[in-house]
Amino acid sequence: MRVVHQASPWRSLFNDDGTLNLPALNAPLSHLSTYLSSPFTSLADAHAWQLSLVDSLDHYDLPAWRISEVISDHNAMLYRQAISLSLDEMRAQGWGEPPVDYCVLLLGSAARYESLLGPDQDNALIIDDYPDHRHVEIDGYFQALGERFTKRLDEAGIPLCRGHVMARWPMWRKRLSEWRAQLAIWSADRQVKRVQQTNILLDFSPVAGNPALAERLADSIAATLPKASLFMHEMAALLEELPVALDRFGRIASSPGLAAPHDQAINLKQQGLLPLISAARLLCVRHKRHEVATRERLIALSHASQALTPVQSGLLLAAFERLQQRLLDQQRYNKVRGHAADGWVDVQRLREDERLLLKFDLQQIKAFVQRARTT
Repeated sequence: MRVVHQASPWRSLFNDDGTLNLPALNAPLSHLSTYLSSPFTSLADAHAWQLSLVDSLDHYDLPAWRISEVISDHNAMLYRQAISLSLDEMRAQGWGEPPVDYCVLLLGSAARYESLLGPDQDNALIIDDYPDHRHVEIDGYFQALGERFTKRLDEAGIPLCRGHVMARWPMWRKRLSEWRAQLAIWSADRQVKRVQQTNILLDFSPVAGNPALAERLADSIAATLPKASLFMHEMAALLEELPVALDRFGRIASSPGLAAPHDQAINLKQQGLLPLISAARLLCVRHKRHEVATRERLIALSHASQALTPVQSGLLLAAFERLQQRLLDQQRYNKVRGHAADGWVDVQRLREDERLLLKFDLQQIKAFVQRARTT
């Protein structure tokens, strides 16, 4: 989809004398650069320009998966600014410096650098270990930090997580040793809620603080989860709760339990991307892989294990990229018309060839999920 048509800047790459025409190449972003780099730009203003940034990137003919990485980079920058502003505020109020090392984690699509338009907050906090007798002092400091930076992000346009998956809550703010103990508890049996909570934690990426804490947590996950057979069995079983948007005849169909906003709409996030993402996550845990981004996981699974052949990996990578493109196109279409940038795609807007490709991609994902459950 092209919201505003503009010739590709790549057609103006060279001047008549053969030199590079850098002003023409930079033109689609030139109206954004000064504004976004200003030290006086508020978080809310910077976030509000994200749709314009996406429209500008579209002029470079970038695929959606590349644009999603840039959106994620931009959101990570907003996180770092919100955390820095919160720390400055706390210093001014007499809280002082952070009493121990810490690491703020992005979770979910932000951690996988797969954010599209309209994500909410998903984050956590690792605190370096400290003596129990200092808990009130040190946890109180990081609770205040978590409340401040999540509030700033909410006010800027990245809303608070409705499921309370944020560093402002004790469940998602722990010492490193407590995270390790939590993993041991969550993986000790096959309780659905515990597996779901672990799935949330498994997609994480450090955004501020000491990243070594995140690396130690990743090592603990790789050492703990693959050996927890009951847990891994339930993790595979939960894939059944993420049905792909196909009926029993292999035709595109929305789940009857979902309230579609259009007559022919499917929730491509819930019924396409999430099953693929979840199956790739499961196999990477099973094979002790540390990759977080879905593309990197699919590539790693074809090179470093017998989970996927190179051909299967290529088909799934193509499906993943096309689904992201369909969803980003729909979200941009919605935003221009003042509608929500959600996970729904109106199938009626797709050309016949696009529908055929979508059906093919969903069939590849359904087969992959089945293999992940049973292997």
